[in-house]
Amino acid sequence: MASALLNLSRLGRAGLVLALHGVRFVPKGITPPLGVRLAILLTAPLRLVMLPFQLGRSRETRVADALTRLGPSYIKLGQFLSTRGDLIGPELARDLAHLQDKLPPFPQKEARRAVEEALGGKLEDHFVEFGQPIAAASIAQVHKAVAVDKATGLRRTVAVKILRPQVERRFKADLDSYKFAANLLERFYPPVRRLQPKAVVQNLAETTALEMDLRLEAAAISEMADNIRNDRALTDGRFRVPEVDWRRTSRRVLTIEWIDGIPIGDQARLASAGHDRKALGQTAMRSFLRHAMRDGFFHGDMHQGNLLVEADGTIAAVDFGIMGRLGPTERRFLAEILFGLVTRDYRRAAQVHFDAGYVPPHHSVAVFAQAMRAIGEPIHGRTAQEISMADLLQQLFAYTEVFDMQTRPELILLQKSMVIVEGVARGLDPGLDMWTAAEPIARSWIEDNLGLQGRVREAGEGAELLGRVLADVPRVLLQAEKAAVSLAGMSRDGWRLDDATVARLAAAHAQHRRWQSAALWLGALALTALAVAVWAG
Repeated sequence: MASALLNLSRLGRAGLVLALHGVRFVPKGITPPLGVRLAILLTAPLRLVMLPFQLGRSRETRVADALTRLGPSYIKLGQFLSTRGDLIGPELARDLAHLQDKLPPFPQKEARRAVEEALGGKLEDHFVEFGQPIAAASIAQVHKAVAVDKATGLRRTVAVKILRPQVERRFKADLDSYKFAANLLERFYPPVRRLQPKAVVQNLAETTALEMDLRLEAAAISEMADNIRNDRALTDGRFRVPEVDWRRTSRRVLTIEWIDGIPIGDQARLASAGHDRKALGQTAMRSFLRHAMRDGFFHGDMHQGNLLVEADGTIAAVDFGIMGRLGPTERRFLAEILFGLVTRDYRRAAQVHFDAGYVPPHHSVAVFAQAMRAIGEPIHGRTAQEISMADLLQQLFAYTEVFDMQTRPELILLQKSMVIVEGVARGLDPGLDMWTAAEPIARSWIEDNLGLQGRVREAGEGAELLGRVLADVPRVLLQAEKAAVSLAGMSRDGWRLDDATVARLAAAHAQHRRWQSAALWLGALALTALAVAVWAG
């Protein structure tokens, strides 16, 4: 009871702040629950009083101000919801897309204390110079420092990322409130259940938990470094990540190589330094596609502030707190769908969904193929400048509801990241032909997944799997024998699996398969827009 009242108090305060800033979180066309309608009615006088203060301020500014005032976890929630236009409406999603994760830095003495608690000893034991914060966000802030290698005496300039004091406690309290609200919505407001607010909050909780262990960010940098180790031999392989200083890294402190470079969004400095901006745009696009399609591991926040251009034209990425991951099965499924779409075989692309169980069987394959045609056909015959990732993704979201499909977070992140990278690339070269940029990456991916090489590899993997299964037969048979004895005992004692239980298990399985469907489809269609040139002309 006490926790419920505490959560209601927190949510009430948040609702009041949003109302005073004139922020509407209920999408147009949706009738909110009775409690929300009552809250809107009660805050009407306050919103009326605040109206003069909102004049001349854009909606996106008011949204950003409200979430910044509510604190770090609300900034993260806003950024997370910016990818869920289906949940909060396209208008608010666009406003949240401009939300900047910036907060005032915490004091230098607290940064010193954090480093000493995390690494042991005095700060001077680890860094001979330690500057003021140069960037501060909702979860951490960054300092420029100098470290000395005790063995060689070599001085190295480094970036030190430090978690905010008590940030874990603050996030836990607010996430409890979000979970409480999501449970109430799903329990008492059936129309919202399809959007799975509890799953949305759970994914946010998991994402922020990863961001608040800086050892995991260091591991992500290290993994991507391994993935791209041989890419510098490519003509468009000038993309790298900073080196991790593992000796000065812990759960709450991350130390990496300092990158000297020009922010990729600073067009004037790039031009004065003589960089080829068209080439940079192509490199940014191809690097992202290579990481997502080839490696299944990609930077989930590749906006302009996280990309620096070094003197030799190499793009260096920073801030690896948000990473996306696609498994082999997902990438293979995307390849199958992509192949059907770019060859205009919409029936094949649709049938793959039904064969895999991603679309509920009560829908028609022919109708589903028709929906895919409605999105796929307009792509063909159009120039790169005429096609926008954001517009494509908006169409895709509209069809997921029609076919009872639900999205997966990692594919939503892929779509969001593609839109961001598209913006970065076209900011450097407004006339960027994404088909030409994507062609070599897409061709390699399709050949590897659908061509002879992929088939041979699959055969080898299948033989290896069969060998493991055969080697495991004795253990499996023993377990089966034990299970049979156990089931016999349960049957003797009166336990049985009745029809209702079987039905519930089947429903749960169907729900799990639907959870996978939409995002796989959305990812495939989005990648289609970057690969049409493989078959063009």
